[in-house]
Amino acid sequence: MFVLDDLLFRPFVGIVDAIHTIALDELYDVDGLEDELKENQLLYELGERSEEKYRRRKAELEDELEIAREVHERLASGRVEVKS
Repeated sequence: MFVLDDLLFRPFVGIVDAIHTIALDELYDVDGLEDELKENQLLYELGERSEEKYRRRKAELEDELEIAREVHERLASGRVEVKS
């Protein structure tokens, strides 16, 4: 019975783990968020974005970037928990 579990169940768990990792990478894209921060700065410097919108968007992006970096740190250390 254990051999059957190893043959059928372990590959499935490996695939689900890989899909989970890819999904988290896509959802918490550190490089993309850093690019958005640069774009926000550039639009403000060019005068295409008001200071209020610039500051609000910058705060949002910095919060998202902090979360994304934490998620990637957890992925790298293997400390990812799935809660229901």
